[in-house]
Amino acid sequence: MTRWLAKSLKRKLILLLLPAILLPLLLTGALLYRMAANAAEEKAKGAGMNTLRQIAGKLEFVVQDLENMSLFLIGQRDIQLYLDNGEEDISRYTLNVGFLTNLAFSKKYIADITVEPASGIPPLTTTTKRSTGLPEVLLQHEETYRQSVRWWSPLYENRTPEGTKRVFSLVRPIRSFNDFRTLGTLSIAVDEAEIRTYLTGSGWEAEGRVLLLDEKGQVLSAADPAWPGRPLAELYPGIGQLAGSRGIAHYGEGEGRQTVLYHTLPGIGWKLVGFLPTRIYTAQSGYILAVTAGAVLLGLLLAAGLVLVFTDRVTRPLTRLAHNLKGLNPDEPMPPYEVKSSDEVGLLLHSYNKLSDRIQRLKEQVQQEEARKKEADLLALQAQIHPHFLYNTLSSIHWTALMNKDRQTSEMVGALSDFLRFSLNGGEEYCPLQQEVEHARNYAYIQAIRFPGQFEIEFYIDPSLSPRPVLKLLLQPLIENALVHGIQKLGRCGSIYIHVRRQGDSAVFAVEDTGAGIPEERLRELRSELTGGEAGKAGKAAVPAPAALKHTKKTSGYGLRNVHQRLLLHYGRGAGLGIDSAPQQGTRITFTIPIEEATA
Repeated sequence: MTRWLAKSLKRKLILLLLPAILLPLLLTGALLYRMAANAAEEKAKGAGMNTLRQIAGKLEFVVQDLENMSLFLIGQRDIQLYLDNGEEDISRYTLNVGFLTNLAFSKKYIADITVEPASGIPPLTTTTKRSTGLPEVLLQHEETYRQSVRWWSPLYENRTPEGTKRVFSLVRPIRSFNDFRTLGTLSIAVDEAEIRTYLTGSGWEAEGRVLLLDEKGQVLSAADPAWPGRPLAELYPGIGQLAGSRGIAHYGEGEGRQTVLYHTLPGIGWKLVGFLPTRIYTAQSGYILAVTAGAVLLGLLLAAGLVLVFTDRVTRPLTRLAHNLKGLNPDEPMPPYEVKSSDEVGLLLHSYNKLSDRIQRLKEQVQQEEARKKEADLLALQAQIHPHFLYNTLSSIHWTALMNKDRQTSEMVGALSDFLRFSLNGGEEYCPLQQEVEHARNYAYIQAIRFPGQFEIEFYIDPSLSPRPVLKLLLQPLIENALVHGIQKLGRCGSIYIHVRRQGDSAVFAVEDTGAGIPEERLRELRSELTGGEAGKAGKAAVPAPAALKHTKKTSGYGLRNVHQRLLLHYGRGAGLGIDSAPQQGTRITFTIPIEEATA
């Protein structure tokens, strides 16, 4: 039986679809009523939780805003100076009170901002208070308050000329920036009446209610003005612990049964608790039951009639495709498959055709790229020693030896020897960055002797990149281009700067000169020449044609195109040269390559 099923996808589908038709028929009847009741209940609970999250978002904004404000105030320079002075300073006192008053006036939920100095000088406050319950609250919770960087107080009252306000405060110590000693205490009082508007204006069910509890279960704010300051267990006896940061519980029995939804504000421990009468969502579910039963019956009839047709339609093209793949020769092109549909199977067959074509083109592309890469590297090796450069350098060495007879001759010969040795390098493609930089220095040293006083060159290299392997002979052609086409055309002494810095997992190279620059029209042509080899038809390799490589031999050294093409071949599309220039303002050439691990 198992082997009979294993040989046919069609048989497997039929065997799987038959239970899929029968099991829903047996289970649907038992689940329909429960589904209808749960749907109404979950909808009501989901709406309630969304409302709590919306209220929580507003409260979190208030809390975060006040905490950010407190950090700003305890570090405010004028406040620090007033507290640290230890003596009453009327001008600074007036300045700070005005600043705090403007700040408190900009936020409706701020009832008062007070800075209580530890030295006994007059406190800074935005409201004239006849009495305040904050000192008593701080005394009751002194141990907790002293151990906290910032502390939210329970509810208390402030008596002002405008009347009595119930508030709760964010309290945090103010310490000196110089010796970290305590200079005073900052308290930002929140108006409970303003927070109440967040609860009453949330759109909660009229028969329910929303409460804001502090971390100890005391009511901080509620629609009923008599409730704030009382514990939740007193208002709802036997409600139990609301475990977790959010959840759903139940309270009461019978007609008075209520669903309790709660959501905790992160980082502060306050809870939003919503009470929703159960009778709101226990409506009749007969209509839903009838509609669901009819839909199930119709689905069973349709499924029973179409299962055989569908399985045959789906498996027929897959069977033919499997037959073609079974006899496929890896060395031969994959044969195309006729596509007769636009469904998932049709897309699969279409993708198979595209894949077969893509594999064939990739095989040809790999062969072409390998050939082009070898040709580019060969041309680069052949172009490493420019005949005119070698002739001029040897001539300079000769005349320097005859006329000066000093150490400069030895140094120049040594630099040329190192330059030639690195250029040949046994055919190696990569070298440590430090060796690449030394090669560029040797070249610059030789040119400085050939053209004394015409240019200055400086290297800025990130030391952490020195041992990293890079493609060799990248900097010298760019320095040569800057010297020949930038500095020498300037007619006076110029500067060349070489920067190599780390940027994430990449190394960014820049060769910048203060030379004659490139005219705008020539710059557009040069950029077009560099990017011309990258564009191509879909599926073709983004590499230069051999003719383009041969053309680079006419340029100075490698030429910009040769360096650009070698970067593309070895590092991919993102590693090409970028050129920025303006007439009489110099030229900047950049490229970015990935940082590779050094090898032993």
